[in-house]
Amino acid sequence: MRRLPPRRRTLVLCALPLVALFAVTALAPLPFALAQPGLTANVIGDSKNKPVITVTGEKGQVRKDDGKLLLTTIAATPPGASVHLPTVVESWFRTDRAAMPTEAVYPVGETIGEVEAHNKAEMRQSQNAAIKAALRQLHKSPRNVRVSLRLADVGGPSAGLFFSLGIVDKIDGDGRGGGLTGGRIVAGTGTIKADGTVGPVGGVPLKTKAAKRDGASVFLVPRAECADAKAEQPKGLRLVPVDTLGGAVKSLTALKNGGRVPAC
Repeated sequence: MRRLPPRRRTLVLCALPLVALFAVTALAPLPFALAQPGLTANVIGDSKNKPVITVTGEKGQVRKDDGKLLLTTIAATPPGASVHLPTVVESWFRTDRAAMPTEAVYPVGETIGEVEAHNKAEMRQSQNAAIKAALRQLHKSPRNVRVSLRLADVGGPSAGLFFSLGIVDKIDGDGRGGGLTGGRIVAGTGTIKADGTVGPVGGVPLKTKAAKRDGASVFLVPRAECADAKAEQPKGLRLVPVDTLGGAVKSLTALKNGGRVPAC
C-alpha cells in the first residue's frame, strides 16, 4: 500500500478530531425548539360549543359580526425535546418552520407542567388586562358590565389585543350598529396593557402564515414587529400596524368604511 506524504498524513490526522467533533455535534441535542404556524381561534365565535367571550349586564343586545377576529398562535416542540443540528440547519431554509432558542419560547420552566402553569398564569393576567382595556375604550364600568373569557388550549399573553377587540366588537361594534370586521376575516397578535397599549410578541412570521392558511385577508401586527411580518409576508395578506387598542379599532373602522388605513 502506498504511504501518504508526511504533510498529507499530518492533515488527515488533524482532520480526524474535527470530523469526530462534527459527528458528535450532529447527534447531540441542542438548546433549540422548533416552531411552526399554530392554531387560530375566532374570539367572537365559539370554542368547544361555548362562546369565547360572554358579556352580561349590558343593556341591549350583544352585537353579532359576520366576520371573524382570529387570534393566532405558534406550535412548538415541548421543553426537553431533542432537537439536533441537521434539523436546525434545515429549518433555516424553510419558511413554514423556525428554530428558536429554547429560552425564547419557554422563558420559564423546564418541564411541560411548569411551562403550562406559567402560560396559564400569563393568560389570566392577559385576559384581565384585555377586559380592563376594552371597558376603558368603551367608557364602561366593570360594576355594570361583566365579561368572561373562555378559551382552552391557548396560553401566554399574546392574545390580549384580540380579546379586547372581541369585547369591543360584541358590545359596541363599529359604533354605528355594525360589526368591526366588515365581514372580513381579520387576524393578528399583540399583548395588551390595561391602558390599551399594544406590545410585541414572538413568532410573527409564523403567525401570519397561520392567518393566511385560515382565510384571513388582514393581519394586525404590533408596529415594532412590522419588519418581521413583512420579511415573509404571505401574498394577499394586508399588514396593519397597531400601537393601541383605540388605534386598532380606528383602523378596522376605516378599513370597513373605505377610509385611510396605516400600513407596515
